[in-house]
Amino acid sequence: MGQKANPIGNRLGIIRGWESNWYAAKKDFASKLIEDNKIRTYLNARINKGGISKIVIERTLGKLIVTIHTSKPGIIIGKGGNEVDRIKEELKKLTSKDDVQINILEIRRPELDANIVGDTIARQIENRINFKRAIKMAIASTLRMGAEGIKVKVSGRLGGAEIARSEEFKQGRTPLHTFRMDIDYANVFAQTVYGKIGIKVWICKGEVLGKRELNPNFTGGKSDVSDRRDRRDGGERQDRRDDRRGGGNDRRGGGDRRDRRN
Repeated sequence: MGQKANPIGNRLGIIRGWESNWYAAKKDFASKLIEDNKIRTYLNARINKGGISKIVIERTLGKLIVTIHTSKPGIIIGKGGNEVDRIKEELKKLTSKDDVQINILEIRRPELDANIVGDTIARQIENRINFKRAIKMAIASTLRMGAEGIKVKVSGRLGGAEIARSEEFKQGRTPLHTFRMDIDYANVFAQTVYGKIGIKVWICKGEVLGKRELNPNFTGGKSDVSDRRDRRDGGERQDRRDDRRGGGNDRRGGGDRRDRRN
């Protein structure tokens, strides 16, 4: 089950919320769904270097609210907010709506976001950096920021090889069957001169034990992975280091060797 289904779709309504928040009658549902897809496709193409993680679309009576989660808010806002105003006017033309509001939320830790990690790997592969090196650097930076585990799978003509293949790199744990595990997932691709390289990223941010806010725009303290990790086992780590340094019970200690000789 965990290998086949999208980990985000699997957790909807449990620990994750929907990225489109609106209600429509049966006759209007299809047109609004197509409009959502157009907005997301347009913004991802329009701001291709803006570090977009996700686009949340909300609709109220006659009003369209688009919230862009990004690691580089300065690129989207532009000088004096000119770029945002331009994007707003373009969205008005695309959706034929007069009242369009754009909100921009900054992602504090882009290393813990699957979309941004996958996009970073894709850009490096497009710039002819060795895919193994790019993936290992991404894995190291993600684990450094406090993730419990990460898995990256790349498929295609890796390194320009004649025959396409798949390779998987993983570190830590990513239990896909455990629904209370907060697992972020992304599927991106790199457009190289020798064809497309598909990149899948799974990032495990830890267990969600309490009731969680399902609003996708909610950025609370519960998502602060490294703080939670430090509170949970910071003391244990110090003790382990002390045990390794001490020579009392350690087989590497000099005193033990002398005792055994005697």
